Amino acid sequence: MNFREKLTEFSLHRHKAVTAIVTAVTLLAIIFAGGPSLFPNALSGLNKVEIDTDPENMLPDDEPVRVFHNEMKDEFTLHDMVVVGVVNEEHPEGVFNVETLKNVYELTEYIKTLTWTEDGEQEGVVKADLIAPSTVDNIEQGGLGTVHFEWLMPAPPETPEEAQAIRDNASDIPFLEGTLVSEDGKALGIYIPITKKDLSYKVYSSLKDKIETFSGSEKYHITGLPVAEDTFGVEMFKQMAISAPTAMVIIFIIMLIFFRKLHVIISPMIVALVSVIVTMGALIISGFPVHIMSSMIPIFIMPIAVLDSIHIISEFFEIYQKHKDRKKTMHKVMEDLFVPMLYTSLTSAAGFASLALTPIPPVQVFGVFVALGIMVAWFLTITFIPAYVMHLKPETLHKFGREHDENGFKKDDDSVLGRWLGKHGIWTYNRTKLILTAAAVVIAISIYGISKIEINDNPVKWFEKDHPIREADRVLNEHFGGTYMAYLALESQEDSPKESAKKLAETLTEKADAKIKQYQQESWPEAVEVFENLKESISEMNKTASSPAGLLESLKAENEEKLSSAEGEMAFALDEASLFINEAEQMDDTFKDPEVLEYIEDLQKELANTGVVGKSNSVTDIVKTVHRELFEGKESQFKVPDTPQAVAQCMLTYQSSHRPGDLWHFVTPDYKKSSLWVQLKSGDNKDMTKVVDQIDDYIADNPPPKNLEHHWYGLTYINVIWQKKMVNGMLEAFAGSFIVVFLMMALLFRSPLWGLMSMIPLTITIVAIYGGVGLVGKDYDMPVAVLSSMTLGLAIDFAIHFLARTRALYPQFGNSWRKTVPAVFAEPALAITRNIIVLAVGFLPLILAPLTPYKTVGILLATILTVSGVGTLLLLPALVRVFEKRLFKNERKGELE
Repeated sequence: MNFREKLTEFSLHRHKAVTAIVTAVTLLAIIFAGGPSLFPNALSGLNKVEIDTDPENMLPDDEPVRVFHNEMKDEFTLHDMVVVGVVNEEHPEGVFNVETLKNVYELTEYIKTLTWTEDGEQEGVVKADLIAPSTVDNIEQGGLGTVHFEWLMPAPPETPEEAQAIRDNASDIPFLEGTLVSEDGKALGIYIPITKKDLSYKVYSSLKDKIETFSGSEKYHITGLPVAEDTFGVEMFKQMAISAPTAMVIIFIIMLIFFRKLHVIISPMIVALVSVIVTMGALIISGFPVHIMSSMIPIFIMPIAVLDSIHIISEFFEIYQKHKDRKKTMHKVMEDLFVPMLYTSLTSAAGFASLALTPIPPVQVFGVFVALGIMVAWFLTITFIPAYVMHLKPETLHKFGREHDENGFKKDDDSVLGRWLGKHGIWTYNRTKLILTAAAVVIAISIYGISKIEINDNPVKWFEKDHPIREADRVLNEHFGGTYMAYLALESQEDSPKESAKKLAETLTEKADAKIKQYQQESWPEAVEVFENLKESISEMNKTASSPAGLLESLKAENEEKLSSAEGEMAFALDEASLFINEAEQMDDTFKDPEVLEYIEDLQKELANTGVVGKSNSVTDIVKTVHRELFEGKESQFKVPDTPQAVAQCMLTYQSSHRPGDLWHFVTPDYKKSSLWVQLKSGDNKDMTKVVDQIDDYIADNPPPKNLEHHWYGLTYINVIWQKKMVNGMLEAFAGSFIVVFLMMALLFRSPLWGLMSMIPLTITIVAIYGGVGLVGKDYDMPVAVLSSMTLGLAIDFAIHFLARTRALYPQFGNSWRKTVPAVFAEPALAITRNIIVLAVGFLPLILAPLTPYKTVGILLATILTVSGVGTLLLLPALVRVFEKRLFKNERKGELE
């Protein structure tokens, strides 16, 4: 007695024990996975369910781009933002009317109160960095050489003139125009920094409640990537609670239609439910959070788990009336189906497990646990289903199954589906050339479609178009420079101290030469002499200087010694040299260098030329604004000062504002690093990629004046990185699983040719579906990317059963495919068709989801599985006819002998 016979025998004879074990395992999974909420005192040490919708976690914690992103956030004290847009298109003055600005002021004061105590720490809004009309400075000239700082809106305006003044002042400050206020005056923004991204939904809900109390004519929109991600997490749980039960109900109804015996179809539903509970229990007990991917585990396992059960019940249905004995019938069923069911489960599991090869942790977890769930379902099917049948009383099966005549032969299937399949089988035999030609045309068109696929994703587009977050995204990006933030970090790359001193000496020599020419033209011989001597000192001191600071200190000491005894014009000339050395000291502060700031200005112009960047802000904007106001607000002075000392003066002046810390959002206190804020009007990965590529090319063609390295960071940029990694990972996973599945098929059928045959329908299906994705213009996003490997394992199930039953039936019908076709298109094709319907319809509840990733998965999976199933019943019969001699050469050889 082999393993299969022993296992079947145990399940049939120990059916009560099997049922008790399944019940116990299910209860343990529920208790241990839900323990902290069900039994908080007894099981307080167990893991609680964690929700994770953070795209950052699509990358491992130690991923370089993620590490750099977090380092820069800390270094520039940046926080994730919730964006509130206030739009008034009814009032002639837009949002700059008394009532709207009073509401904005009240809302801002309310936002400051949004803090919560979590784990003993205050979390919530970072009030010091809140950007709103009442929390930012208006920068004005206060007379020549002075700048006046006051709150842009220290109190709600009382008159239309005061409201208009707020608009005029804000529009005059580059940092605020296009960010805080729109150019048309119809909208203003409030940027709310939060301590943790997972608080964004709390902030979002609180803001909505407060906004409902306002009665003005303005409209409020709340958006931002943190809000989109956190809101998705909340709605994801609602979707889980709806989709999985709906799928279960639909599958139950379909099976009831197929088999018309309630007692019989309960067992597959139990298998599906237990498989989901055990799998999700294992996920939670293992400490993994529920991510957007793992949230879909139940909806995947539910229909997959009943597939083998359908084959068992279909076969049981066909032959039970012949034996009228539960044990004998089940032994016969398991004899025919055990190996095909094992391989279909293994191939499905292999397809999902291949996702572990991707570099995306949530996708890895999803793939591994769905693979686990499939194997759990397989084991339950081959043990619990036989045990369950033994619980049924013989009289409940009295009229179950296909009727047989007095000789034990099955009567013809007179169902609509049975009659159609019988005709379809003959049609495939007679229309082989037509089928294969059509397949070739589909492949050609699909290859063209695949060439049109565009890789792109955007978390905000995970919601339907009429969702408030999508609406807010659309409206605010029409009015402002962009609500999607990315950052470009520029960092000074220092050489060794000795090499830096050498380069400084070269620069000072060039600048001294320029001074000498200047003073020669001015006929100032004393100054010419001083700078000639300074050049010589630079050359001599450079030989022994160990650092730039050492070189400058030596030059300063020598000059001060000369200055102490100098008189007249020589003293004035030495004063010029002192100023020259002081300027050189500022040169070590990279981002005080006027050339560097002008280069940043050029980068900002190039960013604007990308067509997708609506606004950028930098330390250059701050310096230019302050410099203008130091010169009584003259527009001609809206520029970078000529000297490092003047730049330093502008920065120092800015630090006397109400928000001096804002400077450090753009430059580090040592002036070695700077950050450009880039506002994109779209969160699409393709737009961020366009910006990155264009700036990379610009910097390559226009090297900065100093040795600067540039790196991107920010959530919008991180989304691009994980998307690229996912696409590459999916290709590798698909290639790996394709090879594994092919080898398994060759092993199952003990023939590479039969293995190759089994791969053809699913290969053509995947090519056709992805060709269709390209042709209709659907973006290749996260859900689409993961489907290739997932569907490979599922779609081949149909081919396995078709070919396995074909090989078994072929010798029984005179080794003739023509004679075998009707038999193959009887029970085997009927079971396959039932599985196609169950799988396709089982995933359809996802179409009703309010979240587009679920819709995408539902539509594409249903389509892929339907096309693959239909393709199996079309292509394989045609191919078997074409390659009949090669496929059955052993059978035909034995017949000849």
